[in-house]
Amino acid sequence: MLTKKWWHEKVAYQIYPKSFYDTNGDGIGDLGGVISKLDYLKDLGVDIIWLSPIYCSPLADQGYDISDYYNIDPRFGTMEDMDKLLAEAKKRDMSIVMDLVVNHCSDEHEWFKKACEDPDGPYGKFFYIETVKDGKLPNNWRSYFGGPVWEKLPGHEDKYYLHVFHKKQPDLNWENPALRKEVYKMINWWLDKGLAGFRIDAIMNIKKPDIHACYPADREDGLCSIQNMLHDAKGIDEFLHEMRVETFDKYNAFTVGEVFTDRPDALKAFIGDDGHFSSMFDFSETVCGKNDDGWYKSQPVVCGDEYKKCAFDEQRRLGDIGFISNIIENHDEPRGVSHYIAEGEVNDTSKKMLAAVNMMLRGLPFIYQGQELGMTNVDFTSIDQIDDCSTLDEYQVALDAGLSPEEALRSVKPFSRDNARTPFQWDDSANAGFTTGTPWLSVNPNYKEINAADQVGRSDSVYAWYKQLTSLRKNPDYQEAVVYGELIPYLEEQKNLMAYFRKGQEKTLLVAANYQKQPQDMVLPSSYKKVLMNNCPALNQKGDVLHLDGYQVVILEL
Repeated sequence: MLTKKWWHEKVAYQIYPKSFYDTNGDGIGDLGGVISKLDYLKDLGVDIIWLSPIYCSPLADQGYDISDYYNIDPRFGTMEDMDKLLAEAKKRDMSIVMDLVVNHCSDEHEWFKKACEDPDGPYGKFFYIETVKDGKLPNNWRSYFGGPVWEKLPGHEDKYYLHVFHKKQPDLNWENPALRKEVYKMINWWLDKGLAGFRIDAIMNIKKPDIHACYPADREDGLCSIQNMLHDAKGIDEFLHEMRVETFDKYNAFTVGEVFTDRPDALKAFIGDDGHFSSMFDFSETVCGKNDDGWYKSQPVVCGDEYKKCAFDEQRRLGDIGFISNIIENHDEPRGVSHYIAEGEVNDTSKKMLAAVNMMLRGLPFIYQGQELGMTNVDFTSIDQIDDCSTLDEYQVALDAGLSPEEALRSVKPFSRDNARTPFQWDDSANAGFTTGTPWLSVNPNYKEINAADQVGRSDSVYAWYKQLTSLRKNPDYQEAVVYGELIPYLEEQKNLMAYFRKGQEKTLLVAANYQKQPQDMVLPSSYKKVLMNNCPALNQKGDVLHLDGYQVVILEL
């Protein structure tokens, strides 16, 4: 049995502040916008808010390149605004979680500037800096954003620094105890302020194998996938245990890790009884269909039995080990309804089906801004409309593979991170009510049909459906089954039927979804007491057979 924690029964929500709500007309969302929408989130049933980075940053990677961990970027507001957000959230019994980005910082951070001045001094040891002779780089790793992981150190012809992400994101050297001490001091400073915890970014990268290790090239650029580094790195547990003891444990903080690893003991190590974090995201669905050669070879839609298999396999691995965090989308992924529902079949019925099968899984549900409205991908018509650096890199990969510009754009736009970063669609006025100025990224043209103002007061809306799901999770009559109950697949072999029990000590619920456009029948396991939720007007039953319309989902109390 799981030891109950304060955050188990909650619902979490991710805000990408730059695109959430702009209160000063500069086209960029801000902390004032978050504060002004707290009641909207409270009404939805949100308890924990994760803010994507709002620290000072040159925004080479949208704030994941931090130049000052102790200050708010003026684009988003001031530290006084942050203090007000913490206070206003507390009034509403809501918790604020920030991004912890400590694999790397910005090349504009004071530490890196000092390292450039004196590579052999104390701050030079905060990074991986190597002397390069005859132009031969220390290794052949390819960065996540393309190109080698080595860049010339400013002011030095023969010295290079390591960056596994953008060249403006130099990696921090966690082997250095002085660096770790500075990181822990910063974490505790924020927790002292009243932060409830952190979402921990790209954490698997803090442990490197021998940085001189080369691997077989897997593309014509002569470089190898960064996954080789992740696979060979050993000893990260010592760093993460130390960080937990020195920081999170002292505050009973909530932490959720962005953990990509093939370690067989990952769940126990990261979220078990003595795990490094409170929770970690389940990315099994998001990586399904991806191809190491690039997005142009990846599968744009994952649905039906593929989605079911990913979800059930992860739930089986999880067992009673710990609490996973379940997502449909986030700031790094395309919109879930566009990725997990077949093309041409995205409508309110199918959107509600996807919401139910995900939100009712065992674990902590995370809703990404706009997901509760069923916001969709953008039909980009030009690469010039895209801001995301990873999409631009993958576009070039596709061109290098021989695709035409039109084919390359068509291949990358289903996966672009900008799909999820377009401004939140508040209403049908100019710029979807996001800003009175010019938005930093174009609004999805479908905002007149999909927006909060239309949905909040409408009982049959996607928003209302999400509100029902969060209410069911918090209903005292069903909470024990929904939050802590077993998840047991039902009729798992039936094609495109995703059905499972949530079995508590006193109550058992059945979630049954027809994950396809065509109707199909399902044999009920027993009679039921009550229909808790149904995304279609009627429930058609004959004897023990339930007739499910296309994309119909029902939640029954047995």
